[in-house]
Amino acid sequence: MGSDNTAGPESIDFAKKVIAEATAKKAARAQNLANADAHGGHSSGKTGALALGAIGVVFGDIGTSPLYSLKEAFTERSHVMTVDRINVFGVCSLAFWALVIIISIKYLLFVMRADNHGEGGILALTALVMPQNVSAAKKAGLLVALGVFGTALLYGDGIITPAISVLSAVEGLGEVSASFDRWVIPIAIAILFGLFLVQSRGTKAVGKVFGPVMILWFGTLALLGLSKIIPDPGIIASVNPIYAIRYFTHESGKAFLSLGSIFLVVTGGEALYADMGHFGRRPITMGWYAVVLPALVLNYWGQGAFLLAHPEAIESVFFRMAPEPLLLPLVVLATCATVIASQALISGVFSLTAQAVQLDYLPRIQIRHTSDDHSGQIYVPLVNWALMVACIGLVLGFRSSSNLAAAYGIAVTMTMAITTLIFFRVLTDRWNWSKFRALALCIPLLVIEIGFLGANVVKIPHGGWFALAIGAVLTVQMQTWRRGRALVALRIHRGEQKLVDFLDETDGIKRVTGTAVFMFKDPVGAPPALVNNLRHNKVLHNTTLIVSVTTSDSPRINVADRAVITKISPGVFQVQLNFGFMEEPDVSQALASIEHFGLDFTPDDVTYFLGHESIIAGKVPGMNPLQEHLFVFLNRGADSAARFFNLPIDRVFEVGTRVEI
Repeated sequence: MGSDNTAGPESIDFAKKVIAEATAKKAARAQNLANADAHGGHSSGKTGALALGAIGVVFGDIGTSPLYSLKEAFTERSHVMTVDRINVFGVCSLAFWALVIIISIKYLLFVMRADNHGEGGILALTALVMPQNVSAAKKAGLLVALGVFGTALLYGDGIITPAISVLSAVEGLGEVSASFDRWVIPIAIAILFGLFLVQSRGTKAVGKVFGPVMILWFGTLALLGLSKIIPDPGIIASVNPIYAIRYFTHESGKAFLSLGSIFLVVTGGEALYADMGHFGRRPITMGWYAVVLPALVLNYWGQGAFLLAHPEAIESVFFRMAPEPLLLPLVVLATCATVIASQALISGVFSLTAQAVQLDYLPRIQIRHTSDDHSGQIYVPLVNWALMVACIGLVLGFRSSSNLAAAYGIAVTMTMAITTLIFFRVLTDRWNWSKFRALALCIPLLVIEIGFLGANVVKIPHGGWFALAIGAVLTVQMQTWRRGRALVALRIHRGEQKLVDFLDETDGIKRVTGTAVFMFKDPVGAPPALVNNLRHNKVLHNTTLIVSVTTSDSPRINVADRAVITKISPGVFQVQLNFGFMEEPDVSQALASIEHFGLDFTPDDVTYFLGHESIIAGKVPGMNPLQEHLFVFLNRGADSAARFFNLPIDRVFEVGTRVEI
């Protein structure tokens, strides 16, 4: 796991060499794929299929925004707007330009080009600017902390999105018949419960129908919009930004506050970037311009045209656009779309958790892979049930999508602004842009996002506090865990013998048959488990492997570049295993695939020795007492190293060490 990065200068240089070699090979493979694609190779033939998959998974959140975003722009409790021509045209204009500037320009044109070897998301972006040495750490420390906070905020988004999406869809039953009103909350809870209940089965089977269902959904959005635009096509003129300017001069104070609700049209923008590793930038871009953007724009224009003719319909404008005979099917389709949108967010939180564990920002927890074909499809039981309890709690606490809208938006807005700040460093440090050129791009984006953020601030007392509280709690937890792991490694390394010096003292020690693997963070030091084994048993295995695991800032590492092996003494080898932060570290499988001259062993005849630290809070300087106790608590709940590294449990021995922090 990520804590295995704590090592001396020799090991850091060693890891850098491995990462550099892997990166070079990945770049070469990427160039080959790009060349093949440019010449109409096989990879281009898959773009359409990937685009369909992206429509089914990536665009679920932003695709269900028409259910509530335009309505909330007029009815949010902090700014009840008059439904008149100036306001309707202004809201439609702002919605259009928000989609163009935030999604089309910021994410698709620029940010999604800042991939971390194909992977996206704020944690992957943060990894691009993570410090490589001590002097750089002081400069980038605040930026990395912001990235961690943005990551934590996405957990809040992952809780709110399923709740508000499912509630807003089920509330459409009230338009079918008033007798359904009392069933809205029970039905929403039942859907959420069922959604989280099936997560352990994975998304492989249902994923095949996600694309077609969402194609039907976006087609329905477009047709609903067109049915209202054709009788009154004048609403298309709202594409002119002059209407947005007039909007702010009409009811200025309320217009500014309404930005917090208008921003809901672009929630899900972070998902485009986060899911890039599963589909690629080109398929996502194709799906956006060919299907999603036209459908969203047509629907928002259609809602605007419908409101001009029926201002009293503002409380449920989306469903009232539908002909009465088609209302119930539309509610069913909207519910399916929101379930898919929720599934995408839940899967995103699972992936985010796996990345955070790999980068040592969260304790080891159980992570299950649900597909033999796609490594990105995972299930995290602890996170799943925590999300379920939180989502159902939100439904019971807020009781309507309008109330939940007050909690929604601020977390996403802050995350987008943080993404822009980190992206500025990527532009200057990784892309070698001049600061003037980078500022020319980032400042306008930041001004827009800060405007949205300012409008969302008023939501804090009405529910926005929830997302911020989730973000703050998780940020403290993540920073405490990372700091605590560094302190534990420091305590263990004190007084530690160098491996080479220790082995010099083992001449004449009796050798026994078999292979022993000693897991230890520092490839330079002697593992305490090895020292204790020799001290008490007076034996050394014929083949002894000192295995250290590092987590690269690259998402994945080629299997051929996984292991670096050094012979220390006869029968004793040092093995450095390098995994990407998106990968599950399977040590036994990695060792079984090793081919190295002089190293011959049977994988089924290996005994694994692990160090087990018993952490206690003490008076040794390092962290404040509250953080120490939090770290001790988190450490007790961490998954076992044997399970985390996928070791065969029946062949693992643990050697205990007491550590005071």
